[in-house]
Amino acid sequence: MAETPPGPKGEPLFGSSRTYADDPFRFISTLESAYGDVARFDMGPMDTVMLCDPAAIERVLVSESDRFRKPDFQGDALGDLLGEGLLLSEGETWERQRRLANPAFSMARLSGMADRITGHAQDRIADWQEGDVVDVEQAMTRTTLDVILDLMMGVELSEQRVQTIEEQLIPLGQRFEPDPLRFAAPEWLPMPDDAAFDSAVETLDAVLDDIIEVREGSVGTDEDGPMDFLSVLLRARDDGEQSPEQLRDEMMTMLLAGHDTTALTLTYVWFLLSENPEAERKVHEELDEVVGDERPEMDHVRELDYLEWVVQEAMRLYPPVYTIFREPTEDVELSAYPVEAGTTLMLPQWGVHRSARFYDDPGTFDPERWKPERATERPRFAYFPFGGGPRHCIGKHLAMLEAQLIVATTAKQYRLDFTGETPLELMPSLTAHPRQEMSMRVQTRD
Repeated sequence: MAETPPGPKGEPLFGSSRTYADDPFRFISTLESAYGDVARFDMGPMDTVMLCDPAAIERVLVSESDRFRKPDFQGDALGDLLGEGLLLSEGETWERQRRLANPAFSMARLSGMADRITGHAQDRIADWQEGDVVDVEQAMTRTTLDVILDLMMGVELSEQRVQTIEEQLIPLGQRFEPDPLRFAAPEWLPMPDDAAFDSAVETLDAVLDDIIEVREGSVGTDEDGPMDFLSVLLRARDDGEQSPEQLRDEMMTMLLAGHDTTALTLTYVWFLLSENPEAERKVHEELDEVVGDERPEMDHVRELDYLEWVVQEAMRLYPPVYTIFREPTEDVELSAYPVEAGTTLMLPQWGVHRSARFYDDPGTFDPERWKPERATERPRFAYFPFGGGPRHCIGKHLAMLEAQLIVATTAKQYRLDFTGETPLELMPSLTAHPRQEMSMRVQTRD
């Protein structure tokens, strides 16, 4: 067994952090191509091991997940934003909150919400006209915000309030873009974007306070009350199981994490369909055959195989969450190398999903690679857009249902032709956003 994984030699103090910050996507791909299953590098002062071995990823996320935890390396900003919500909490707190959340995300409940998702999609495209140029990322962001506010918080906000939420996403995203100075600087050192970040958090807190105030007193009991996540938490608070701080943290996590990744998936679906007319034609043919003149609903989703493959392939090529981080709580061996407790582990969807070791012609958009007979040829964790194991994304089923219904509702009526610049460039934050405006021309289908 070798003493340490191979990897690039970085600069003094900064390690590889400046190269990573310049373009994390290229950095990850370069390391995966050069070193394969495992590579070691310094992220400033952090000793980091990147795992692109599906078997090792499965151990970290699933079979030995109790030996790994989420690292606390991003300073106080993420904690200030999301607190002890499901995304960051650990141990008994996470187990309790996950138990409370499960009914709101059950397929039994979500299946009955399909018509409401379709309704939100129809409302957002109702004013589109032939020849209009729309920012599809903004349109998808507002649609998925509508859905998460309705299905998980039980409210419908004014257009102005939704715009207020949307405007806060910019300073929040900028705060989490890779910055070599932040990697190297102590956590207490003030940085130029701190004030804008703090202001955005304060604004969103006020929005959440208003939502909670509106819903208080209307949640009923477990037997007769609504089962959106906010109602569940308000009942738990009234029973003494939930503090106001925990309630706030869960709602902030739900508001941000609950819409962003789905909006990005939809944005990349539209881009990829625009760039691949044959795949777009197959989507339209399937919709015409399965949905016809009807309103897309749950029964249709079960038959839209090709559309599901399109969404899966979009998340392979452009995974909104492009890397996951963990750290071992004890010394372990991964991919034949010893890894010390406290080492930062990077599990990059971007590197694994685009690896030629697992995918033929990995840079090509090929929805049919998700046919069952082809998909089963790959290792299980050669694809993990929602993570895996006990901490897999609780919103996985909602995200897939939402994406398919919104695409089906829109593509029944329109084609979307990308008019922006190519190749697509990505902006790294907590999620992978396109750098350019995602402007698309609306074309009414014949």
